[in-house]
Amino acid sequence: MKANAKNDRIKHKYLRYLKEADGKSEASVDAVAAALSQFQESTNGKDFRKFHKEQAVAFKRSLCNQLNAKTGKPLSKSTVNSTLRIMRAFFHWLAREPGYKSAIDYSDEHYFNLSTKEIEVARATRPKRIPTLEQMHHVLTVMPADTPMERRDRALVALAMLTGARVGALRTLKLKHIDLAEGMIDQDGREVATKRSKTIRTWFFPVGGEALDIVTEWVIWLRDDELYGPDDELFPKTRLARDNEGYFRAVGLARDGWSNSQPIRKIFKSAFERAQLEPVNPHSVRDMLAQLGLRLTSTNEAYKAWSMNFGHANMLTTLTSYGEIPEHRRAEIIRGLGQPDQQPLVSHKTDLESRLARLEAIAAEKDSD
Repeated sequence: MKANAKNDRIKHKYLRYLKEADGKSEASVDAVAAALSQFQESTNGKDFRKFHKEQAVAFKRSLCNQLNAKTGKPLSKSTVNSTLRIMRAFFHWLAREPGYKSAIDYSDEHYFNLSTKEIEVARATRPKRIPTLEQMHHVLTVMPADTPMERRDRALVALAMLTGARVGALRTLKLKHIDLAEGMIDQDGREVATKRSKTIRTWFFPVGGEALDIVTEWVIWLRDDELYGPDDELFPKTRLARDNEGYFRAVGLARDGWSNSQPIRKIFKSAFERAQLEPVNPHSVRDMLAQLGLRLTSTNEAYKAWSMNFGHANMLTTLTSYGEIPEHRRAEIIRGLGQPDQQPLVSHKTDLESRLARLEAIAAEKDSD
């Protein structure tokens, strides 16, 4: 690709705008930078002021024919649509910038659109792989706990189950952020990598089993036996050292934490494979807990508290983002509707009225927001 200083300057200005003015995260800005580089490669670095709609059409076609580096299959329509959406936003912004107004029209951005059919495919939802509460308990049961690293891994999965904390938060929690007496973690947005740096106080969800005991034993061991302090990591990374043959070996735990979330994903993958279950994304634990809340809560106030424990200000966020009913459960419900029920009809009527009242309350809350 030919170097183009003018393109680089305007890209830098746009990326700075996204970060400083639009409040985008580093990850989002990186994704935009990657998409812009892809487009520049497709035009061989041609000046943005010489943009023509055929460039957008050609770029769109190249994305649709591009193969995923990992799978070797064509890029998914959702990936293509995301990249094109980035380009539409960029050229919409560019059309108002001095030096570009006369060269680029606002309507030019529409040439980055997919067809209506392709957009529907891109937006189609796929069933999530969500573990059941029983599967999570089974995973904890079969996880080994002989070494400090194994006990750390088991405690991490247990705390994820108790709190539904995101992987970024789990990675950056310190000992001072967990309060066993109160049964909660304080996800302080100034120190813990929460979404949008929001501060969330999360009380342990009532999941039962051994999860709470596992986390309690882990925290006590760190504090009393290893003398970790309040500012030390709750889940420290593995400490490596060279053995006599010059190879790096795990020799215990360090005082600092992981630099990214990949080790946590590996811990979950290994734990589920050991339990002979299909691996899941750590984030799916939040889905499991949201479904548990639907079963356990019976009032609007109770589900509101459950929702706030996720860090959601609105119950509708919890329902729409995590309230999806798995297909096997949906099938059970539908089939069960045609079977004789042991409960009296009045019970069905009361339950229906309760659900309608809840939906009306959610709609009212959404309108007020």
